[in-house]
Amino acid sequence: MTAPDHLKITGPEDILGFIPHSLGYWPEHSLVAMTLQGKRLGATLRVDLPVPGGGSGGRNLLAGFARNVVTYLQADDAADGSLLAFFTDADADAGTDDDSAGDGNPWAALLKELELALEAAGLPVRDAWIIGPEFWRNAHCSDPECCGMPGRPVEQIRNSRLNAEMVYRGSSVGAVPGAQGTTPAALPVDPAVSLAECGWAEQFAPRRRDRAQFDQVLDVWTMALQSAVGPEQVPVPAPGDAAEGAVPDAGTTGSGAPDPRTAGRSLQLSSELAGYLRASLCIPSWRDAVLVMTAAGRSAAERGAEDFGMFDPDPVSAVLPGNMAASRPGPTPSPLPGPVSGRTSGSRSVPRMPLPDASASGGPAAAAVPAAEAVPGYGEVLLGLAPSVPDWTLMVGLERVLERLGGLGDGEPTAAAVTARGWIEWCRGRGSYADALYSQALQGQPGYRLAELLAELGRRGTLCGWAARREAAWQKFAPDAA
Repeated sequence: MTAPDHLKITGPEDILGFIPHSLGYWPEHSLVAMTLQGKRLGATLRVDLPVPGGGSGGRNLLAGFARNVVTYLQADDAADGSLLAFFTDADADAGTDDDSAGDGNPWAALLKELELALEAAGLPVRDAWIIGPEFWRNAHCSDPECCGMPGRPVEQIRNSRLNAEMVYRGSSVGAVPGAQGTTPAALPVDPAVSLAECGWAEQFAPRRRDRAQFDQVLDVWTMALQSAVGPEQVPVPAPGDAAEGAVPDAGTTGSGAPDPRTAGRSLQLSSELAGYLRASLCIPSWRDAVLVMTAAGRSAAERGAEDFGMFDPDPVSAVLPGNMAASRPGPTPSPLPGPVSGRTSGSRSVPRMPLPDASASGGPAAAAVPAAEAVPGYGEVLLGLAPSVPDWTLMVGLERVLERLGGLGDGEPTAAAVTARGWIEWCRGRGSYADALYSQALQGQPGYRLAELLAELGRRGTLCGWAARREAAWQKFAPDAA
C-alpha cells in the first residue's frame, strides 16, 4: 500500500505516526521499511524482526533477511531511497544481553546489513529509528544531548500533527491482527438463515456442474455486490456494448473506497438471500468464480470455468429427479437486492446483470473488449497477476458481503467467507490480516483446503502482484481526501 498524495510531513514523528495508519495497527517486534521517491513516501513493508544479532545463524541469517527486504522494496521501481523503523518489544537499555556493543542498540548488526543491501540496490537508507513501548530514538544518533537514553516519549508520535490529520480523515489504528480477543464473537445462528441455507444446498447439489445454474449464481452475487457498494459505484454498460460484461479493472474509484452512504451501515441481507449466498460458497468452483468475477470481471469467471471443465458437456441430457432438466436453473431467493428487489422471484430466472469490461488502462471500456486470449485465467487473477488493476470498489463490496455472511452461522460457508476475506487482505498487501483470517477459518473448519493453500502462500513470502505495483496497489486513503 502506498501513502496518500496530500500529506505534509515535517519531521520523524510524522513519518512514524503515519506507519500505524498505513498498516492499520501499531506494529510489534517488527521492521517497517518504506520506500522514498525523492521526498515522497512510497510503499510500506512490515516483516517480523529476526533474533537480535542473528542468533545461531549470525551474520548469514541477517544478510539473508536483508536480501528478502530488498526484494520486496524493489517492487517499487520508482523508488530511490528508503526509511527503516524498528518496532521493538523493549526500550533501549545499554548493557542488555543482546547489546554486545553496549550502545543500547541490539539491532545495530541488522541495520548494517540492511544498509549494505539497500545501498547496493539503489535504495540507500535515508534514516532509521528504533521505537520501543515507551520511547523512541534515531538509530544513527549517539549524541546524548538529543538522543540520550532511553530516548523521546512515544507520545510524541501518537500526538504528532500527521497522526491528528489521519484521524481527522477518518483513519483509525486497531489491534494487532490475530491478537487475543480480536476475533469477532460469533453471532447467534439465525434459524431462518440456517433453514434457507439447507434448502439451497439441496437445490444446488444436483446442479453444481450446470452452466445455467452457474450463471444464475453469478447474477445473484452481482446484485449483492452492487447493493453493498451502492448502484452509483458500478457503471452499467450502454446498449450495444459487449454482451459478456466484465468488472472494470479499477471500478470507479482507484482507492476502492466504498460509497460513504453505505460504508457506515450494516449490510442487510434477507434470510433467503443470505442462505443462498452461504450455500453457494460451499461449491468451490462457484466460490472461486465469485472471487475472479469481482476482481477481473464476469468474462474471466466464465472463461475460466469453461477452461477448467466445470460444466457437464451435455447438460440437456442430464435429468434431475422429477424429470426436471438440469439445464434449467432452480428458483432464486426473494427478495433480491438491487433493481429487482421486492419482486417475488419464485421459479423465475434472475435478469442478467452485465458489468462493463475492463481496459488495460483501468477505466471502463465495455465497447473495446480485449481479445479472447487476453481474458485472464483463474490462477493469474488469484495471484494478482491480472488484470492490470483489479476492481477495488467491488472487492470492498465483496468484503462487506462476506463479513456479513461469515457472522450468520458456522461450518464450511463461514470458513469460505473468512478465507475469501483473507484473500482480499492479501491482495491489499496486508499479510498479517490475511494470516489472521486464514487461522480463524482453519480454527472453525480444520483442514479447509483453500485456507491452507493461501496460508502457505503467505508463509513463503509471496506478494500479491497488484500489491507489488504502485499503479495497481490498493489505496487505503482516497487521494483527494481533504
